[in-house]
Amino acid sequence: SDPDLRRPLTEKLMTGSKPLPGVLRWNLGDLTVTALNDGWFQASLDLVTGISKEEAGRLQLAGFRTEQPKITLNAFLITGAGRKPVLIDTGYGDLAPAETLGRAGAALVAAGVTPDEIETVLVTHLHPDHVGGLVKDGAARYPNAEIVVHAEEAAHWLPDEALSRAPDAAKPYFEGARKAVAPYARRMREHRGGEVLPGITAVHLPGHTPGHCGFRIVSGGQSLMMWTDVVHMPAIQFKTPEAGVGFDVDGDQARATRKKIMDEVASERSFIAGSHLEFPALGYVDRDGAGYSFVPALWVGGE
Repeated sequence: SDPDLRRPLTEKLMTGSKPLPGVLRWNLGDLTVTALNDGWFQASLDLVTGISKEEAGRLQLAGFRTEQPKITLNAFLITGAGRKPVLIDTGYGDLAPAETLGRAGAALVAAGVTPDEIETVLVTHLHPDHVGGLVKDGAARYPNAEIVVHAEEAAHWLPDEALSRAPDAAKPYFEGARKAVAPYARRMREHRGGEVLPGITAVHLPGHTPGHCGFRIVSGGQSLMMWTDVVHMPAIQFKTPEAGVGFDVDGDQARATRKKIMDEVASERSFIAGSHLEFPALGYVDRDGAGYSFVPALWVGGE
């Protein structure tokens, strides 16, 4: 009869006392990929596009989640002998709109890496939950880092004319992107896909934003595809790839990209990671009827 016993375990864990930093290391050939949890934020079924709100809620409950989705946020650290640490995204940082977010910096320190050791930040796209952590009190949080971003992403968010023609509701996103990269103006490298660092290839995944891209990391005959924002709500979008989110810049293109990459990784049985997959966000995609399912990787203590 205790109402607390009827709440999903995930909700009780999320709303409990202040959590320890979320850090999990995974060996990938000669490299170590470390998932850094930035926290989570409360979303609404109003965010879902492409399917009805009723169907989205049913999928949430069928997936043992709360009906109103909580969206996880992760960044990733890549380390290895003979190379400087690399970050993929930075979390919300000081832009965090809720106290449940902005934890990636503490997770990085818990992983044994200080901000000044980061040599490169690979930016998947310029939404605030991915680049807010680039800046601390207006200055570069990673003072020795180069930031690497897709040329189409930079062209969409950063020019003055892009800000001036943006709808009023979208202007904060443009302003946030500009503020995040401003301290790195002389240390920003644009790319159009392909190898961006030894063993790391950028994969253009347009739709969520124009220059949205994932990164394929290869070492010692093993690979990991970090697909960033292909999926925001795992209980909904794996089962029904038609479902999108309201802040997709091009919803149709994002939907086509999601279907394409899900088909590819399921066919290839690829090891994947995602910015919005529940921590530690590492696993595989399997076909499940007309849709797919996410199969978390078996963690055995970092063998």
